[in-house]
Amino acid sequence: MAADKSNNSLTKKEYKAQLKQLQTELVKLQYWVQKKGLKVVILFEGRDAAGKGSMIKAISERLNPRHVKTVALGKPSDREKTQWYFQRYVQHLPAAGEICLFDRSWYNRAGVEHVMGFCSKSEYQEFLTNCPKFESMLKDSGIILLKYWLSVSPQEQEKRFEQRLTNPLKRWKFSDMDLEGRERWADYSKAKMAMMQATDTKENPWYRVEADNKKLAKLNCIHHILSHFEYRSVSFPNVELPAVTSTGYELEEHDTNNLIAKIY
Repeated sequence: MAADKSNNSLTKKEYKAQLKQLQTELVKLQYWVQKKGLKVVILFEGRDAAGKGSMIKAISERLNPRHVKTVALGKPSDREKTQWYFQRYVQHLPAAGEICLFDRSWYNRAGVEHVMGFCSKSEYQEFLTNCPKFESMLKDSGIILLKYWLSVSPQEQEKRFEQRLTNPLKRWKFSDMDLEGRERWADYSKAKMAMMQATDTKENPWYRVEADNKKLAKLNCIHHILSHFEYRSVSFPNVELPAVTSTGYELEEHDTNNLIAKIY
């Protein structure tokens, strides 16, 4: 695995080399999870623009999407609002051999819902009380739960927001909620502290990732994830590809029906 790096001097070439090495280990881990029938949940929380999406992409981009799923839920429907709060998340939990990556999670209630007034005070307090119990149930069921909080400074968040506003490829990431979040920075800080105090348990602890430098954050977080598993490479049988035969099949190399134009 990659060596620990605590400074900001990593070049682009060094970063790519380290990331490739870690992603290779993630592939090995995925095969190990499948072989052993493990159930893994990794959730990422943090302020807007903390880098949750790019973190998940770095983890999942080399993995099999049939076994590694990203869960990023939108606003609950009217029906979901009447359900047990955790119900809409439970349906996305992994079966044996699967890894689920949550881009935000049930902790929405302790963050945005509480700060923005989308839930009542009693619902908020009920969540803080029941969340550790819920996560204890997950662990008892055999689920491996890892919780990461991506920390970003107000200066770095402002920089990333400005990039979103000026880059047409990132503009969709910016919303009115981002503006509200900036205005309520202190409220979110208080909400985070209360959340950590109630849900940072010995059984299911929170891990904080310094995320002002996205590259280092990705490397450090992936390294930390891998350190939680005693995995080994899974061997595969040798495969010899058979020769292609065209017997009984008429080649249609010159069929131009619906052939798209060669623009490039």
